[in-house]
Amino acid sequence: MTSKPKKLVTLDEYIIQSQNRFPGATGELSQLLRDIGLAAKIISREVNKAGITSLLGADGSKNIHGESVKKLDLFADEQLISALNRSLITCMVISEENDGIVSLNSQGGKYIVYLDPLDGSSNIDVNVSIGSIFSIYMRQTRYDPNPSESDALQSGVRQVAAGYVLYGSSTMMVYTTGLGVSAFTLDPSIGEFILFDDDFSMPKHGTIYSINEGSYNSWGEGLKKYIKYCQKEDPENGRPYSARYIGSMVADIHRTLVKGGIFIYPSSKVYPKGKLRLMYECNPLSFIIEQAGGMATNGDKRIMEIDPSAIHERTPIYIGSKQNVEEAMKFISSDKEMAVEAG
Repeated sequence: MTSKPKKLVTLDEYIIQSQNRFPGATGELSQLLRDIGLAAKIISREVNKAGITSLLGADGSKNIHGESVKKLDLFADEQLISALNRSLITCMVISEENDGIVSLNSQGGKYIVYLDPLDGSSNIDVNVSIGSIFSIYMRQTRYDPNPSESDALQSGVRQVAAGYVLYGSSTMMVYTTGLGVSAFTLDPSIGEFILFDDDFSMPKHGTIYSINEGSYNSWGEGLKKYIKYCQKEDPENGRPYSARYIGSMVADIHRTLVKGGIFIYPSSKVYPKGKLRLMYECNPLSFIIEQAGGMATNGDKRIMEIDPSAIHERTPIYIGSKQNVEEAMKFISSDKEMAVEAG
């Protein structure tokens, strides 16, 4: 007797089913997630045919961070903001591609959304996996008709949802609302995200470390010692670890989520406060990693407990399997203690 095929659950169906578990839910967050899912499908389509439609390459401008803007950066930014604007649920968007806040048509909307529309865009022209990251907050001044930047400056623990879309060999959407991590794969034949795993958990320890080793000479001594520890031959304890670094944070974090290990983007002489953005890169990905059983810190403090002072604030980050991050922190902390004693 053959078993019945497993029922396919679409993103829309799953979101509605999840909403129905909570009596009194308004459905607005569900709608917001569906809006992001729709924009992701459009972006995925264009990413897959970028060379044909002349969307490869830079558009000649630079963003607020002084980085070259790619044509697909702008396309992704426009699609996500447009999708969020149509539903009248979101009052403002903060995007990597825009200097300040982007006020939407519904100033009374109760959600604030942070976006990295196309993370890893420097890899677009060489056909390496890239992604979109989103982070969702409820506004603090609910009845103020003119929400301001101060409404958006909330710590990561106040996120109501966060996620990313990975445009790779397949397009995946991974998100959390604080009740575990759900992952979906886009089936291009029907144009729907299909549930892949509704309780995604990561290994407690992994044997992969991910860091740009080209910056080795600008690191602190504690981090240098940790990387040497990762490289040391110790077969009984699973070392040396493998080095894997893509240079697209979404892709590196997705691999870390699946296989375990640690991703590091530290402070350095060039970026003393770190390079990655707290609000639309580190906070949302930390939320996902923690919900999957992992850990994220800036070396001193849990990433999601940092009180932001600016919407484009930067931070160092050590993120991944809990045991790997704790392992790294022993080296970092030991080095700091020695520096204090020497001082």
